[in-house]
Amino acid sequence: MAHTFEELVHKRRAADLAKHRVEELRDSYGPPTQHRWTPRQSETYETAVRAWRDLDRDARTAMAEYVKEGGQSRHKIEAKLRKAVQDDDRNI
Repeated sequence: MAHTFEELVHKRRAADLAKHRVEELRDSYGPPTQHRWTPRQSETYETAVRAWRDLDRDARTAMAEYVKEGGQSRHKIEAKLRKAVQDDDRNI
């Protein structure tokens, strides 16, 4: 499947936002080993972790396919992608 660079930016941004959500939940609920979470908190957290994991996997897979199709250095594409995501974050 062909991916555009804009798709890579979108996928990476979605994965980063999902990771941020997991971190927010962890900060809000406290460490699970130190605080007893309610069943709803546990379910919410586990769902967020699964979403992050799935989005991150999709972003990494798309990156690998993009690099393979384009024949460019993975390191250069990752650096360009990080910059694009950061620039995108500043515009929001």
